[in-house]
Amino acid sequence: MKYVTLILFFALLGCKSVQPIHTQNVEHAITKNALQLLQDKRFHSVSVAVLKDGKSTIRHFGELTIGKGNKPNDSTLYELASVTKTFTGYVAAKAVLDKKINLDDDIRIYLNEPYPNLECKGEPVRIRHLITHTSGFPNMPIKSENKKAFLEGLKLINIETKPGEVYSYSNTAPELTAYILEKVYQKSFEELVIEFVLKPNNMNQTKFTLNENDRTRLVKGYNDKNELMPNFNRTLWGGISGLHSTAPDLVKYMKLQLAPSNPVVSESHKKLHKEGSDFWEGYHWYIIENGNGLMYRHHGGIYGMQNWFVVYPKQNIGISILTNTSFNETGDILEKVVDNLFDDIKQTKK
Repeated sequence: MKYVTLILFFALLGCKSVQPIHTQNVEHAITKNALQLLQDKRFHSVSVAVLKDGKSTIRHFGELTIGKGNKPNDSTLYELASVTKTFTGYVAAKAVLDKKINLDDDIRIYLNEPYPNLECKGEPVRIRHLITHTSGFPNMPIKSENKKAFLEGLKLINIETKPGEVYSYSNTAPELTAYILEKVYQKSFEELVIEFVLKPNNMNQTKFTLNENDRTRLVKGYNDKNELMPNFNRTLWGGISGLHSTAPDLVKYMKLQLAPSNPVVSESHKKLHKEGSDFWEGYHWYIIENGNGLMYRHHGGIYGMQNWFVVYPKQNIGISILTNTSFNETGDILEKVVDNLFDDIKQTKK
């Protein structure tokens, strides 16, 4: 019995002599980082999905409902929040390749009214400005109770900086992007995401609209005071938020994003706006490249849950981390977990 205990002890420490198999090493890296996260009692559960060299490892920890011990699983549905924007970027990249839109188009050619306010210093807001957060649009839509109100709210925008010059995160811009994509394809934005992203990649557990059974699998998350928070109520197109997904489906999304031969992926990963020495915005991807490192990432935060989705094409690695907690520091904490997990995974054997 003593020897069994010692073996288990070394396994938990990650001793290479007892973990020669690739998947075991990845599992250990996930477990170590997930359990460290859950030491912070503001977090209650975490789901982690890793894709390395085409092999996926998914593990779940903690409890979805405080005190009930109900661990998440592969069927658990999480709100993706702003990671939805990467799907918007993918459809926009497809539209560019299909010559439905051009990155340098003045967005007003797709609107039914003049909107003389959607320019500054002689520069109109263009498609590329919408998808790189350089439009000068406000963060939240001025009106968001419905689509008609949203378009009315655009008339109230006052752009104070020349479009394309200043990065300022905007949830207004991706919704307008979704509206434009609907107009050029003559299909709903939801249909476009299904047709271009979900169906081709067999992501049948990723969806905007949930049925009754889906809602029983949807996470109900908490804030840092352990108060149960509401789920997001989508009133607009879904360009900024609204998708729900499972850990296994996000692995499929990693595979898509790591497919170099996919022309839409290549287009969506283009560096469209430089923000710093090693930081760019693509089609709703944040791109960081320095030395041998390259990553495409996006964070999603909503009332009761947050997540990070990151792919590292040079190492052929993808990471998704999802939790049923949301408070101001959550994103920064999860970002550190992703960074540490990536460092650990790089050390695992193939």
